[in-house]
Amino acid sequence: MDEKPPFDFPGDPAEMTADVVRPDSDPAGDDLTARVVEALKTVRDPEIPVNLIDLGLIYDLLVNKDGTVYVEMTLTAPSCPAAIQLPGDVERAVGTVEGVKDVRVKVVWTPPWTQDRMSYEARLELGLM
Repeated sequence: MDEKPPFDFPGDPAEMTADVVRPDSDPAGDDLTARVVEALKTVRDPEIPVNLIDLGLIYDLLVNKDGTVYVEMTLTAPSCPAAIQLPGDVERAVGTVEGVKDVRVKVVWTPPWTQDRMSYEARLELGLM
């Protein structure tokens, strides 16, 4: 008898975002980039009380002058229960920043996430230090 895996989601987030293209770089000013980073800090993994920046889940961030923002992110594990939710949360949070016109979120699995990517503050908060 075939058993379903414990987290059987309707699609792999990496496959769902495979067509997301990284735009050419045309860097925005520090102000817009800083506001995008602050918006990303409002997004938290629902099972871990730490924002995605401090968890080390944001692998690449490109903020262009034209308001296009590209975010390359991963998840703590492919079976993460928030796998479907988090990319959308990132897109919504960044989309609320004044000056942002287009948000492109891509989920990647390489390199695999490890606790080493977490900030010192996040490790401290989670009792890993």
